[in-house]
Amino acid sequence: MGNRLSRIYTRTGDDGSTGLGDGSRVAKDAARVNAFGSVDEANSALGVLLAVALPDDVRALLTTVQHQLFDLGGELCIPGHAASQAGDVEALERQLDHYNADLP
Repeated sequence: MGNRLSRIYTRTGDDGSTGLGDGSRVAKDAARVNAFGSVDEANSALGVLLAVALPDDVRALLTTVQHQLFDLGGELCIPGHAASQAGDVEALERQLDHYNADLP
């Protein structure tokens, strides 16, 4: 039998704040919290796309981007934490240039 959740709330956010990974608290309407949702939504969209048949090179690229989005979520959760590198953005831009090269 699975774990039974006896409580699905914490009451720690009743004051309009939410906790970050370092224990600090920010307003639930803070730009950082909004960014969590945007990153999660993008990651979810990639997950749906990865559920269909794709060329191997596209699948590999999207899987890499999805992992980078997980890292970005970690960065957003812990102020001062850095997992993304400038090279990540440059590599993505090179891939975009590759896939856009044949567009009219």
